[in-house]
Parts: sequence; C-alpha cells; structure tokens
Amino acid sequence: MPERRLLLLALGLVLLCAVYLGWGLRAPYGFILSLRVTKLAALVVTGLAVGAATILFQTVAANRLLTPGIVGFDSLFVFIQTTLVLTLGAAGFASLPGLAQFAAETACLMIAGLVIFGTLFLRGSGDLLRMILTGVILGVFLRGLSSFAGRLLEPSEFAIVQQASVASFGAVDRTELAVAACVLVLALAAALRLAPALDAAALGRMTARGIGLDHDRVAMAALALVTLCVALTTALVGPVAFLGLLAASLAHAALGTWRHRLLIPASGLIGAMILVAGQTVFERVLGLQSALAIVVEFAGGLLFLTLVLRRPAR
Repeated sequence: MPERRLLLLALGLVLLCAVYLGWGLRAPYGFILSLRVTKLAALVVTGLAVGAATILFQTVAANRLLTPGIVGFDSLFVFIQTTLVLTLGAAGFASLPGLAQFAAETACLMIAGLVIFGTLFLRGSGDLLRMILTGVILGVFLRGLSSFAGRLLEPSEFAIVQQASVASFGAVDRTELAVAACVLVLALAAALRLAPALDAAALGRMTARGIGLDHDRVAMAALALVTLCVALTTALVGPVAFLGLLAASLAHAALGTWRHRLLIPASGLIGAMILVAGQTVFERVLGLQSALAIVVEFAGGLLFLTLVLRRPAR
C-alpha cells in the first residue's frame, strides 16, 4: 500500500534524524545539540521543499526528466551574490542585515522564476528540447555575466562569491531558517490542497480541460508554489539543482502511484532523507564538511543524463 510506504518513509526520516543528532555526541551536550539541530533543520527544510517542488514542476511540465533547476536558478543566485559584492564591496556585503538580504534574494528569485516559468509553459511546455535549451542558455548567460563581474572583484571579494556559490548547511541563520520553515509549511499545505487538481492536470492539458479543469490556472498556481519553495531554499542555503530529480524519481519508484497527495510528501521526505543521510556519512564517517552538495549534484546530474539517454527518440 502506498500509504504504508509513505509512513515508512516518515519513520525512516525520523530514525535518520535521531542518528544524526546522537552519533558521537559528547559534552558539552547542549551546545553541540544546538548546532546539530540548526543544521538538521536546514537539511530537512531544504529536502522537503526541493522534493515537493519537483513533483509539482514535473506534473505541470508533463515530463519526469525536468527539475526546477533546469531554468538557471543556481546561475541567477550566483549572479545576485556577485552583483551585491561588486556594488557594495566585501565590507558592505558582510554588513547587510541577514533577514533583509534573505527576503530580498527570495523576492528576486521568485519574480524571475515566475516570469521564466510562465513564459515557457504558456508558450508550449510539451517541447522538451526547447525547455532544456532555454534553461541552458539562460544559465550560460547568467554565468557569463557573473564571470565578467567576478573579474572586476578583488581576490578576497571573489572568495566570498565562491563560498556563496555552493550550498552550505553549516552557517544558516536561525531566524531565516524559522521564517523559511513557516513559509514552507504553508506552501506544502497549499500543494496538498491542490493535489486533486494536479491528478487531473497530469492527464494532459487537453484532457484536463475536457473534464472541466481550468488547467492554466492550476498550472500557474503550482508554478507559484514551485518558485516559492525553490527561491526559499536557494536563498537559505544556496543552489541544489538536481536534488529534486533524485527525490522525485525515487518517490515514483517507491510508491508506484500517481496520486499527488502521496507523491508530494513522499518526494519531500526522500529529499530530506538524502540530505540527512549524506550529511551523516560525510561528517561522522568521512570527517568532511562541505562535499555533500557537490556529490548530490553529481549524482543528480548522472541520473538526468541517464533518463535523457533512455528516453525513446521520436
């Protein structure tokens, strides 16, 4: 039963969280636990948001090969960081109020995401090649601008940009994390409320309209939730482009159902499990701190290439 499998995923995440918090715990217990709880919360929030957003995105796009990161969210985030450091300098960038910067970056990413997603989907989401090429071109364009701006930076300023370009879960502000978690709860609740309409939307635009569903309205509502979730996590910890593809693919395989009220939480739980398990292995077993995001992106990229190459040619 898919419901039992979803429950097992939830129990698995709880177990992984307990292992992460308790492995190698020693005095001072309170201080160490406070650090671990903050990092664990960032991992769970990121995994839940990215996993759920990818299921919504793939349903609207009518293709399981895609992830929201394909349209260049990571490149846009790096461009924003580079622009801020270039205009304000290292000292000015460091003096920015954390919550205000987080809110501004989230707003910029949301606006850009809604414009990009709306334009792509309203003008034909069925053309997979066009969507991939558009995302690649946007990413290359923004990376080119970031690279040009980076050449104008001092070495110390460039190091700040480089540090912000890779997802990091170890230096998350607790206030920003609390705000992101609260917004994420509301977004997930809205996504679950939209689940019956997404079940119909998954049949295709023409079929969904034939049974009385306002497909375009549902698609734009889903895209707004996707943009919100991805913008929140990107502004909070940095870009994690291919995590959602891993989580969504495993959710479909584990549950074997098309019902979004199960797929959405399952993908989110699997995304959180990937991050928590990976961070546990890297920190407790290998003694590393910053390799998790790179490995997740590498594994997700390999999965994407595999799915693309296995797709039958038309």
